[in-house]
Amino acid sequence: MFVSKSKNKSGTFSVRVMEKRRGQNVVIRSFGASSDEDEVACMMAAAKEYVQRKTGRYYNLFNPVPQVSIDEFLSGLSNSQVSVIGPELIFGQLYDMIGFVRINDEMFRYLVISRLASPGSKLHASDYLLRYRGVSCDVGKIYRHLDKLCVREPNDDGAGLKDAVEQVTFQHCLSAGGGSVDVVFYDITTLYFEASKEDDLRRLGFSKDGKADCPQILLGLLITRDGYPISYEIFEGDLSEQRTFVPLLQRAERKFGLGRPVVIADAGLLSKANIKALSSEGYGYILGARLRNESAQIRERILSMNLDDGDVRTIHKDDGTRIVVSRTEQRRKKDAYNRARGLDRLRKRVTSGKLGKKDINNRGYNKYLKLSGKMEVSIDMEAYEQDAQWDGIKGYVTNTALPDNEIISQYASLWMIERAFRMNKTDLRVRPIYHRLRNRIEGHICICFTAYVIQLELERLLKAAGSSITVNRAREIVKNMYRLKYTLPYLITENEVILNMDDEQQELYDLVNAWSQR
Repeated sequence: MFVSKSKNKSGTFSVRVMEKRRGQNVVIRSFGASSDEDEVACMMAAAKEYVQRKTGRYYNLFNPVPQVSIDEFLSGLSNSQVSVIGPELIFGQLYDMIGFVRINDEMFRYLVISRLASPGSKLHASDYLLRYRGVSCDVGKIYRHLDKLCVREPNDDGAGLKDAVEQVTFQHCLSAGGGSVDVVFYDITTLYFEASKEDDLRRLGFSKDGKADCPQILLGLLITRDGYPISYEIFEGDLSEQRTFVPLLQRAERKFGLGRPVVIADAGLLSKANIKALSSEGYGYILGARLRNESAQIRERILSMNLDDGDVRTIHKDDGTRIVVSRTEQRRKKDAYNRARGLDRLRKRVTSGKLGKKDINNRGYNKYLKLSGKMEVSIDMEAYEQDAQWDGIKGYVTNTALPDNEIISQYASLWMIERAFRMNKTDLRVRPIYHRLRNRIEGHICICFTAYVIQLELERLLKAAGSSITVNRAREIVKNMYRLKYTLPYLITENEVILNMDDEQQELYDLVNAWSQR
């Protein structure tokens, strides 16, 4: 490719870019014709620049590149050439290294990283993608993408992308946890919707978020003893918590071949049906006990133990299970404080005269209410004082042969799953949910679940390195990590460079980059 300047019969000069093809000179582009020397010079300069940008070969030793000052080069840069690269450098690398890169879905990747960097609505995600990733994506496209993320067939254990995400998560869990899963923790929470109408999935039920007037769903989560999530499932909002327990375990066993790990769950999942199902399926279990719901004989036996701080006792039951009972002074103080606070609130409600017969039930501290005289509601102080003897006492039901202290120690790790729910609700803003269609709800939960796995891994890396950077701080500083794309004068190749980072940013980048290089 070369520049041709030829004189025409009219006396003008034509400037063209030519290329020799099969022995013939072919016009690639014409830059015009003129008899004015200045115009011809401008056309020649434009033609030479065109050749340089197309081939990079025009300027050489005999025709050197014109010198451009640094000020001239910098003045040619624009905001469009600077972009935020932090979320991709940090969260994107973690996404790939955990194994989610095997999920061939670019939009899913964008949505997960945006959930980590700047959690919010799907409209917010659309704005984020345009501002930080330069990806133009209207919210309608995101909704349509959610429609196909987790398409579920009736009685299907896998739900499209959900199944793929859980498989990646489980493999990561095995590699990080020593190659086996011998203990799993299960718990359930509620997620409410900003809506007034119910449907087949979103139902009114007991809300753990204090949103009794909002339809909700139940979200069950299964994690390992190291806190790594394995699987999750959503259920109808009015379903009993106890009925979600065994189905999710069975699905996880079919998906991952879990075998028979010891299952740990709180007292809310304790029921005769669950215990029977777990025993018949060969699961070992440790469940929080509802000691005051036990028989009078067992209750009397527990109270007669006169447990001191740190004491642990075992009661063997006729069904082959045992109840491990412990007492701590720390728990006693907490129970006493909560009872006193509940009594104060109850007194204020009684004084207000707003309590009636309908309020006398066993919900919370309402169990201290009684009817007296002319159907007047009052507080049963005798019942309140009797409850003090249970302060500090905690029980666990198990069918395992584990030592008593290990039973208590294992159950104590249940806080990790409560923390998982808290992080999803606060850090990742999994709720409130504004979607209506089940596929979109499934897709939203799948995105948040994936983001949580990445956030958990980042937290683990920071803790292992002894870094003072928190996950929330990391979320902030990645938004100020920039990349510059530029083209040097008279060259065709676009280059890019990550701009210098401050100490915190560099520490975070080095930590994640070192892990990705393993």
